[in-house]
Amino acid sequence: MTTETKAGQSESARVLKLGLPKGSLEDYTIGLFARSGWRITVGSRNYFPSIDDPEITCTLCRVQEMTRYVASGVLDAGFTGKDWRLENGCEVEVIEDLIYSKASPTSARWVLAVPGNGSITSAQQLKGAKIATELPGLTKKWFNERGVDVDVEFSWGATEAKVVNGLADAIVEVTETGSTIKAHGLRIIDEIMTTHTEFVANPQAAKDEWKLAKIKQIALLLKGALAAEKLVGLKMNVREKDAPGVIALLPSLNAPTVAHLYQKDWLSVETVIAAQVVRELAPTLLANGAEGIIEYPLNKVI
Repeated sequence: MTTETKAGQSESARVLKLGLPKGSLEDYTIGLFARSGWRITVGSRNYFPSIDDPEITCTLCRVQEMTRYVASGVLDAGFTGKDWRLENGCEVEVIEDLIYSKASPTSARWVLAVPGNGSITSAQQLKGAKIATELPGLTKKWFNERGVDVDVEFSWGATEAKVVNGLADAIVEVTETGSTIKAHGLRIIDEIMTTHTEFVANPQAAKDEWKLAKIKQIALLLKGALAAEKLVGLKMNVREKDAPGVIALLPSLNAPTVAHLYQKDWLSVETVIAAQVVRELAPTLLANGAEGIIEYPLNKVI
Protein backbone atom coordinates (compact mmCIF):
# COMPACT_ATOMS: atom_id res chain seq x y z
CA MET A 1 0.00 0.00 0.00
CA THR A 2 1.33 3.44 -0.86
CA THR A 3 0.84 6.76 0.89
CA GLU A 4 -0.03 10.03 -0.82
CA THR A 5 2.21 13.11 -0.94
CA LYS A 6 0.97 16.70 -0.70
CA ALA A 7 0.94 16.84 -4.49
CA GLY A 8 -1.26 13.73 -4.64
CA GLN A 9 1.65 11.59 -5.83
CA SER A 10 2.22 8.18 -4.26
CA GLU A 11 5.45 7.52 -2.39
CA SER A 12 6.23 4.64 -4.78
CA ALA A 13 6.09 7.07 -7.72
CA ARG A 14 8.80 9.27 -6.24
CA VAL A 15 11.65 8.32 -8.55
CA LEU A 16 14.20 10.59 -10.17
CA LYS A 17 15.31 9.47 -13.63
CA LEU A 18 19.02 10.28 -13.72
CA GLY A 19 21.33 10.21 -16.74
CA LEU A 20 24.98 9.27 -16.13
CA PRO A 21 27.69 9.99 -18.72
CA LYS A 22 28.80 6.95 -20.68
CA GLY A 23 32.39 6.88 -21.91
CA SER A 24 35.40 8.81 -20.69
CA LEU A 25 33.57 10.47 -17.78
CA GLU A 26 31.76 7.32 -16.65
CA ASP A 27 34.22 5.89 -14.12
CA TYR A 28 35.08 9.28 -12.67
CA THR A 29 31.41 10.19 -12.19
CA ILE A 30 30.57 6.86 -10.55
CA GLY A 31 33.56 7.33 -8.22
CA LEU A 32 32.35 10.83 -7.41
CA PHE A 33 28.94 9.43 -6.50
CA ALA A 34 30.63 6.83 -4.26
CA ARG A 35 32.42 9.59 -2.36
CA SER A 36 29.11 11.45 -2.14
CA GLY A 37 27.33 8.49 -0.54
CA TRP A 38 25.72 6.60 -3.45
CA ARG A 39 26.96 3.22 -4.68
CA ILE A 40 26.37 2.69 -8.40
CA THR A 41 27.00 -0.70 -10.01
CA VAL A 42 27.33 -1.03 -13.77
CA GLY A 43 26.78 -4.45 -15.31
CA SER A 44 28.48 -5.59 -18.48
CA ARG A 45 26.54 -4.60 -21.63
CA ASN A 46 24.00 -2.84 -19.42
CA TYR A 47 22.87 0.75 -19.93
CA PHE A 48 20.86 0.81 -16.70
CA PRO A 49 23.18 0.72 -13.67
CA SER A 50 21.80 -0.10 -10.24
CA ILE A 51 22.05 2.43 -7.41
CA ASP A 52 21.53 1.95 -3.69
CA ASP A 53 18.80 4.59 -3.54
CA PRO A 54 15.21 3.52 -4.28
CA GLU A 55 14.38 7.11 -5.23
CA ILE A 56 16.76 7.12 -8.22
CA THR A 57 16.94 5.14 -11.44
CA CYS A 58 20.04 5.46 -13.64
CA THR A 59 20.62 5.38 -17.38
CA LEU A 60 23.98 5.58 -19.12
CA CYS A 61 23.98 8.06 -21.97
CA ARG A 62 26.62 9.78 -24.08
CA VAL A 63 27.19 13.36 -22.96
CA GLN A 64 26.71 14.49 -26.56
CA GLU A 65 23.09 13.28 -26.42
CA MET A 66 22.24 13.90 -22.77
CA THR A 67 20.46 17.24 -23.19
CA ARG A 68 18.12 15.73 -25.79
CA TYR A 69 16.91 13.07 -23.36
CA VAL A 70 16.68 15.53 -20.48
CA ALA A 71 14.84 18.15 -22.54
CA SER A 72 12.34 15.57 -23.82
CA GLY A 73 11.59 14.28 -20.33
CA VAL A 74 12.96 10.80 -20.90
CA LEU A 75 15.36 11.78 -18.10
CA ASP A 76 14.68 14.21 -15.25
CA ALA A 77 18.32 15.23 -14.90
CA GLY A 78 21.75 14.27 -16.19
CA PHE A 79 25.37 15.17 -16.69
CA THR A 80 26.60 16.76 -19.88
CA GLY A 81 29.14 19.34 -20.99
CA LYS A 82 28.56 23.04 -21.42
CA ASP A 83 29.80 22.51 -24.99
CA TRP A 84 27.15 19.90 -25.85
CA ARG A 85 24.36 21.87 -24.20
CA LEU A 86 25.19 24.86 -26.38
CA GLU A 87 25.78 22.71 -29.46
CA ASN A 88 22.42 20.93 -29.20
CA GLY A 89 20.47 24.03 -28.17
CA CYS A 90 18.03 22.00 -26.07
CA GLU A 91 15.94 23.63 -23.37
CA VAL A 92 17.31 22.39 -20.06
CA GLU A 93 17.98 24.04 -16.73
CA VAL A 94 21.56 24.17 -15.46
CA ILE A 95 21.45 23.13 -11.81
CA GLU A 96 25.15 23.16 -11.04
CA ASP A 97 28.54 23.59 -12.69
CA LEU A 98 30.70 20.61 -11.74
CA ILE A 99 34.23 21.48 -12.74
CA TYR A 100 35.70 18.14 -13.63
CA SER A 101 36.74 16.33 -16.76
CA LYS A 102 37.86 12.82 -17.67
CA ALA A 103 41.33 13.31 -16.22
CA SER A 104 41.04 15.90 -13.50
CA PRO A 105 38.78 18.47 -11.85
CA THR A 106 39.43 21.19 -14.39
CA SER A 107 37.94 22.80 -17.47
CA ALA A 108 38.68 21.52 -20.96
CA ARG A 109 39.22 23.64 -24.07
CA TRP A 110 37.95 23.39 -27.63
CA VAL A 111 40.85 24.62 -29.73
CA LEU A 112 41.63 25.35 -33.36
CA ALA A 113 44.68 23.40 -34.53
CA VAL A 114 46.62 23.39 -37.81
CA PRO A 115 49.62 21.45 -39.16
CA GLY A 116 52.60 22.10 -36.92
CA ASN A 117 54.99 22.61 -39.82
CA GLY A 118 52.76 25.07 -41.67
CA SER A 119 52.71 28.86 -41.76
CA ILE A 120 49.15 29.44 -40.55
CA THR A 121 49.03 31.48 -37.35
CA SER A 122 45.46 32.85 -37.28
CA ALA A 123 41.89 31.86 -38.12
CA GLN A 124 41.72 34.56 -40.81
CA GLN A 125 44.27 32.61 -42.86
CA LEU A 126 41.87 29.65 -43.05
CA LYS A 127 39.40 31.31 -45.42
CA GLY A 128 37.97 28.59 -47.69
CA ALA A 129 39.60 25.81 -45.63
CA LYS A 130 37.99 22.54 -44.58
CA ILE A 131 37.59 22.24 -40.80
CA ALA A 132 36.89 18.85 -39.18
CA THR A 133 35.21 18.75 -35.76
CA GLU A 134 32.68 16.95 -33.57
CA LEU A 135 31.28 20.39 -32.67
CA PRO A 136 30.12 21.76 -36.06
CA GLY A 137 27.41 24.15 -34.87
CA LEU A 138 29.56 26.14 -32.45
CA THR A 139 32.52 25.98 -34.83
CA LYS A 140 30.51 27.51 -37.68
CA LYS A 141 29.21 30.20 -35.33
CA TRP A 142 32.74 31.00 -34.11
CA PHE A 143 34.11 31.43 -37.65
CA ASN A 144 31.04 33.41 -38.78
CA GLU A 145 31.52 35.83 -35.89
CA ARG A 146 35.01 36.50 -37.22
CA GLY A 147 33.90 36.86 -40.82
CA VAL A 148 35.87 33.82 -42.00
CA ASP A 149 34.13 31.62 -44.57
CA VAL A 150 35.12 27.97 -44.02
CA ASP A 151 33.74 24.52 -44.82
CA VAL A 152 32.96 22.80 -41.51
CA GLU A 153 32.58 19.01 -41.63
CA PHE A 154 31.38 16.77 -38.83
CA SER A 155 33.96 14.28 -37.59
CA TRP A 156 32.93 10.97 -36.02
CA GLY A 157 36.17 10.79 -34.04
CA ALA A 158 39.91 10.44 -34.54
CA THR A 159 39.71 14.09 -35.55
CA GLU A 160 43.43 14.77 -35.14
CA ALA A 161 44.15 12.25 -37.89
CA LYS A 162 42.00 14.12 -40.41
CA VAL A 163 44.72 16.72 -41.03
CA VAL A 164 47.48 14.11 -41.09
CA ASN A 165 45.58 12.14 -43.74
CA GLY A 166 44.80 15.23 -45.80
CA LEU A 167 41.05 15.04 -45.12
CA ALA A 168 40.97 18.49 -43.51
CA ASP A 169 43.07 21.64 -43.40
CA ALA A 170 42.49 22.22 -39.68
CA ILE A 171 40.52 20.81 -36.78
CA VAL A 172 38.53 22.04 -33.81
CA GLU A 173 39.05 19.55 -31.01
CA VAL A 174 38.67 19.32 -27.25
CA THR A 175 41.81 19.07 -25.13
CA GLU A 176 42.98 19.39 -21.54
CA THR A 177 46.73 19.57 -21.92
CA GLY A 178 47.21 19.77 -25.69
CA SER A 179 49.56 16.77 -25.61
CA THR A 180 47.48 14.58 -27.96
CA ILE A 181 47.18 17.37 -30.49
CA LYS A 182 50.92 17.99 -30.35
CA ALA A 183 51.62 14.26 -30.67
CA HIS A 184 49.78 14.28 -34.01
CA GLY A 185 52.04 17.03 -35.33
CA LEU A 186 49.46 19.77 -34.92
CA ARG A 187 49.74 23.25 -33.45
CA ILE A 188 47.05 25.16 -31.53
CA ILE A 189 46.46 28.66 -32.90
CA ASP A 190 43.25 29.70 -31.14
CA GLU A 191 40.67 28.73 -28.54
CA ILE A 192 37.01 28.30 -29.43
CA MET A 193 35.66 27.93 -25.90
CA THR A 194 36.25 26.39 -22.49
CA THR A 195 33.87 23.75 -21.22
CA HIS A 196 33.13 21.77 -18.09
CA THR A 197 30.63 19.25 -16.79
CA GLU A 198 27.14 20.53 -16.01
CA PHE A 199 24.35 18.94 -14.01
CA VAL A 200 21.20 19.79 -15.95
CA ALA A 201 17.51 19.17 -15.37
CA ASN A 202 14.33 18.99 -17.39
CA PRO A 203 12.45 22.31 -16.87
CA GLN A 204 9.28 20.50 -15.79
CA ALA A 205 11.21 18.27 -13.37
CA ALA A 206 12.78 21.42 -11.91
CA LYS A 207 9.29 22.71 -11.16
CA ASP A 208 8.41 19.55 -9.26
CA GLU A 209 9.11 20.27 -5.59
CA TRP A 210 10.21 16.75 -4.70
CA LYS A 211 12.34 16.20 -7.81
CA LEU A 212 14.06 19.56 -7.47
CA ALA A 213 14.88 18.82 -3.82
CA LYS A 214 16.36 15.45 -4.83
CA ILE A 215 18.35 17.01 -7.67
CA LYS A 216 19.72 19.69 -5.35
CA GLN A 217 20.62 17.05 -2.76
CA ILE A 218 22.71 15.23 -5.38
CA ALA A 219 24.31 18.48 -6.56
CA LEU A 220 25.20 19.52 -3.01
CA LEU A 221 26.91 16.24 -2.15
CA LEU A 222 28.74 15.99 -5.49
CA LYS A 223 30.07 19.52 -4.99
CA GLY A 224 31.19 18.48 -1.54
CA ALA A 225 33.02 15.47 -2.93
CA LEU A 226 34.73 17.61 -5.56
CA ALA A 227 35.77 20.15 -2.94
CA ALA A 228 37.33 17.38 -0.84
CA GLU A 229 39.51 15.99 -3.63
CA LYS A 230 42.44 18.30 -3.01
CA LEU A 231 42.02 18.48 0.76
CA VAL A 232 42.98 16.27 3.70
CA GLY A 233 42.29 16.26 7.39
CA LEU A 234 45.29 16.76 9.67
CA LYS A 235 45.28 15.87 13.35
CA MET A 236 48.09 16.11 15.93
CA ASN A 237 48.87 16.37 19.61
CA VAL A 238 50.60 19.47 21.00
CA ARG A 239 51.61 20.58 24.49
CA GLU A 240 49.67 23.61 25.63
CA LYS A 241 52.81 25.72 25.80
CA ASP A 242 53.66 24.89 22.17
CA ALA A 243 50.11 25.28 20.82
CA PRO A 244 50.23 28.95 19.78
CA GLY A 245 53.31 28.38 17.62
CA VAL A 246 51.92 25.22 16.00
CA ILE A 247 48.47 26.69 15.33
CA ALA A 248 50.07 29.73 13.73
CA LEU A 249 51.66 27.39 11.15
CA LEU A 250 48.36 25.82 10.10
CA PRO A 251 46.58 27.04 6.96
CA SER A 252 42.92 26.21 7.43
CA LEU A 253 39.46 26.52 5.92
CA ASN A 254 38.45 27.92 9.30
CA ALA A 255 40.09 28.08 12.71
CA PRO A 256 41.42 24.65 13.72
CA THR A 257 39.54 22.54 16.25
CA VAL A 258 41.36 22.35 19.59
CA ALA A 259 40.45 20.00 22.46
CA HIS A 260 42.13 19.11 25.77
CA LEU A 261 43.33 15.54 26.20
CA TYR A 262 42.13 13.77 29.34
CA GLN A 263 44.14 14.71 32.44
CA LYS A 264 47.03 15.98 30.32
CA ASP A 265 48.65 19.29 29.55
CA TRP A 266 48.33 18.32 25.90
CA LEU A 267 45.91 19.48 23.25
CA SER A 268 44.47 17.69 20.22
CA VAL A 269 44.56 19.99 17.19
CA GLU A 270 42.62 19.16 14.03
CA THR A 271 42.26 21.04 10.76
CA VAL A 272 41.55 20.68 7.03
CA ILE A 273 44.25 21.78 4.57
CA ALA A 274 45.37 21.34 0.97
CA ALA A 275 46.92 17.90 0.47
CA GLN A 276 50.00 19.25 -1.30
CA VAL A 277 50.88 21.40 1.73
CA VAL A 278 51.37 18.47 4.10
CA ARG A 279 54.71 17.27 2.70
CA GLU A 280 56.32 20.62 3.47
CA LEU A 281 54.34 21.35 6.61
CA ALA A 282 54.74 18.09 8.57
CA PRO A 283 58.49 18.45 9.33
CA THR A 284 57.95 22.05 10.44
CA LEU A 285 55.10 21.03 12.75
CA LEU A 286 57.26 18.33 14.33
CA ALA A 287 60.09 20.81 14.83
CA ASN A 288 57.71 23.13 16.66
CA GLY A 289 56.36 20.59 19.11
CA ALA A 290 53.61 18.67 17.32
CA GLU A 291 53.51 14.89 17.79
CA GLY A 292 51.45 11.99 16.50
CA ILE A 293 50.52 13.73 13.26
CA ILE A 294 47.76 11.90 11.41
CA GLU A 295 46.73 12.68 7.83
CA TYR A 296 43.41 11.26 6.59
CA PRO A 297 41.43 11.56 3.35
CA LEU A 298 38.09 13.36 3.09
CA ASN A 299 35.02 12.22 1.19
CA LYS A 300 33.15 15.51 1.26
CA VAL A 301 33.60 19.11 2.36
CA ILE A 302 30.26 20.90 2.53
